[in-house]
Formats: sequence, structure tokens, C-alpha cells
Amino acid sequence: MKWEQAIQDFTYYLKIERGLADNTIQNYRLDILKLTNYLSEFDISVSLEAITEEELQGFIYETSKLLNERSQARLISGLKSFFDYLIFEDYRKNNPLELIESPRLGRKLPDTLSTKEIDQLISAIDLSHPQGQRNKAIIETLYGCGLRVSELTGLKLSHLHFDEGFIKVVGKGNKERLVPINSYTQKFIELYKDEIRIHLDPKPEFKDILFLNRRGARLTRAMIFTIVKQLAKQAHIQKNISPHTFRHSFATHLLENGANLRVIQQMLGHESITTTEIYMHLDKTHLRSVLEQFHPRA
Repeated sequence: MKWEQAIQDFTYYLKIERGLADNTIQNYRLDILKLTNYLSEFDISVSLEAITEEELQGFIYETSKLLNERSQARLISGLKSFFDYLIFEDYRKNNPLELIESPRLGRKLPDTLSTKEIDQLISAIDLSHPQGQRNKAIIETLYGCGLRVSELTGLKLSHLHFDEGFIKVVGKGNKERLVPINSYTQKFIELYKDEIRIHLDPKPEFKDILFLNRRGARLTRAMIFTIVKQLAKQAHIQKNISPHTFRHSFATHLLENGANLRVIQQMLGHESITTTEIYMHLDKTHLRSVLEQFHPRA
């Protein structure tokens, strides 16, 4: 089997059978293309059925010079998945990366904002500006519902089920989930929707999209990042924050106030509870108060 055909079949498998997000599939594909480019550059003529551990070690050694440890780990993981797929399809009998270890990564704790910092950031929004009310609704939705930035930009008017207290969110791999929405966040969405968005002329393909730019098109991920960065600067918040910071803050504040980890997992749309467990990084004063409140010997 040729490399090009194998890569194409693998990406199809990741999309259809594994249901992975397009960005994830693209990263897998690029990592395999790096391997084929390396083989071509160093004039190594080898089939995917015959490539050995030694040849892959040479590739990883050369490529890793330009990558940090996290990127190295992702590269090795992606290649392992590719060769596991080849075994699954009976093109190979073994995985040549089986004995190649990924770099050991420390667990990076997400940055969070305190409720005071979030209020401070929202207060920095200029509501006299044409996009001020929209930007306030965006920040309140990111924090109030714990959405990923792609989930926010793809949020539809038809997915707002306010009477039931939920919004429908399309997450990674086009997986849908219902996320509860509080009346406070709902108020700012309705304010934007009924008083600002109603005066826009949405492009036909974006008529059902909630958050629009001035030209009636869907907001990009980059635009949301820019809005957040500018607000942080205006609010004099020194932390390096992004739209994802509000998702981290959402989960952390829920946990600190006694929410069940499984419930938070459902709201965030995490497939595995281990992903949600990263939010167990509570400050020691909170841990002590939990001990004193619930332990029989306290």
C-alpha cells in the first residue's frame, strides 16, 4: 500500500469511525506527512509495511530538535495511532513505535480567573461601543456555560432552549450535548439578540448563528481571542488569559462551591473523567474547609 493512500484512508477512519474533530485529524495527518517528507529528504526508500523502529527513531530524533516536549509527545502518539490502524487493517503485523517512549510531561494546571477578576474584566467592556453589548454576552456565555471557543462561535439561535433552561452545544467530533444556562447569562444573550443582533443583516449561511460580526458573518476563533486579550489589557489583568480561561474558571468555581465532578464532566463535554480531574487543583484553604465541614473527626 502506498503512503498517500494509507494517509487518506487513515484520515477517513479518524473522521467516520473515531468521530474526531477536524483540527485533531489535521494534526494527525500533518505528523505523518512530516515522516514522509523526512524519508524523501534523506533519500530513504521504504514502504509503510517495512519501515523499522530504527528508521522511525532517526525521524523522531531529527524532528524533535525543533519541538518542545509536548509536541514531541503528540507526534509519537499520532504515529503510534497510525501504525495501530495499519495493524487493524492487516497491512502490518507489529507497531514499530511500540518500544519508543514519549517524553514524560508534567501535568499543566490551567490558568483561572477569580470571580473578582472576571467582574473586573467585564466592567472594562465599553457598552457605548457598537459591539460592547455583544462582547459582554460573549464573555458571560463563555464563563456562564463553560464553552470552548469553537462551541461559542458555532452557537445557533435554534439551539437556545431558554424555556427549558438549556442550550444545545456542538462539541468536539460534532458531538452534541445540552448545557444548563442560568438566568443571569440568559439575560445578556437576550439583550444582545433582541436589541443588537436584530439590526444586523446576517449573510444567508449565518442566519441561525447567534454571535455575528458587523458584516453579518460568523465570528472567527481569532476574533474571540482578540476580544479577550484587549479586555484583559484594559482591565489591567496581568495573567496570560485566552477564551479557554473562562472554561477553566467555570469548572474550578463550580468545584470550589461543591459541585460534583461527574456533573462538571457532563457540562464540559469531557469523554473521560480523568480530563475533568485536572480541576481538582483547589487552593489549600478550600481543601481545609471541606475537611472541616465533612470529616467526622474535624
